[in-house]
Amino acid sequence: MPRTPKRGRRPGRGALSIIAVLLLGSALLRVGMQASVAIAREASPAELAQSLPGPDPLVEPQTCESDPDLLPLLEAMETREERLRVREERMTMRMRALQVADARISEKLTELKASEQALRATIALADEAAESDLTRLTTVYENMKPKDAAALFETMDPEFAAGFLGRMRPDAAAGIMTGLTPQTAYMVSVVLAGRNADVPKE
Repeated sequence: MPRTPKRGRRPGRGALSIIAVLLLGSALLRVGMQASVAIAREASPAELAQSLPGPDPLVEPQTCESDPDLLPLLEAMETREERLRVREERMTMRMRALQVADARISEKLTELKASEQALRATIALADEAAESDLTRLTTVYENMKPKDAAALFETMDPEFAAGFLGRMRPDAAAGIMTGLTPQTAYMVSVVLAGRNADVPKE
């Protein structure tokens, strides 16, 4: 009987097996990494700190030592900074004092303005009252008999008498001047003329 020939292995079957193994290993590696990330997210900061390696007690901590040549410069800078701070505080206090003084000055000015207005009103009232009294007294002298008024004007100061005569009606003033003595009439006339001497003509 003739022998049946043996079937040979298909080419490429070994390569497929290797690729399958690599894919399976990659999948397992990805699953492990995702699980590690999830565990790290769920872990508390204290647990993570405990899991991290601590400092080695055998290694001494490093210290930063300043250069001795820089110490005077650092001290000078600190002194300058302190002076600037003190100066700034003084300036702030001075500004506050100036603001307080400015506010007080404003209050005093307001009070002075109010007092000045009140004083002007009082003076105006006094002047008005004085003018009213003078007008009333002038009317009284005008209505007096010229002889009686002249006897009264003889006892007055010439300037005071001239002031009343200048406010009277011309006819009443003329009647009083007629009853005065020549000397008194002359002095009163000089005062009345002197009041109008400096008045410009044109």
